[in-house]
Amino acid sequence: MTNMVESLNSMLVNAKDFPYVALLDIIQEKMSKWWNDRRIVAMAITAPLTPSRESEFRPLFAQSNGRHTLQLNPVTYHVKGGELEGVVDIFNKTCTCKEFDIDKLPCVHAIAAAHHAQVSVYSLVSPYYTKEYYALAYGETIYPVRSQSQWDVPNEVATRVVLP
Repeated sequence: MTNMVESLNSMLVNAKDFPYVALLDIIQEKMSKWWNDRRIVAMAITAPLTPSRESEFRPLFAQSNGRHTLQLNPVTYHVKGGELEGVVDIFNKTCTCKEFDIDKLPCVHAIAAAHHAQVSVYSLVSPYYTKEYYALAYGETIYPVRSQSQWDVPNEVATRVVLP
């Protein structure tokens, strides 16, 4: 279970007998706070990637050092050294080790190839891991639902009979 689900479950333990509207208000309030907290974190990021991806990515730089890199064609490199060698296509953002293909985050082979090609390794990272996408994910505000007396309900909806 994710941290968010666990947090919601623990938050709602004492509220499980509340009326649905009150329960939804509690959830909205908590989600608004989480969104705002994450928005603040996102705005403070100075690294190119989200904090978790940056901390995962940084150690790969050191691991890529000392790897023998042979350019096979303008976009393909054979990288040797370490436990596994790899053939990297920096244009299609793939590697035969499959880590780059699956994670969309350059593997040690792709980092070595990028250095050899004088290409920024950050240009090879999926945009979903960037601080900009992180900020966009939490960019919208979750507003509370107005009181029922303030709702603007269209007549066709208000006159519809709904049976239990």
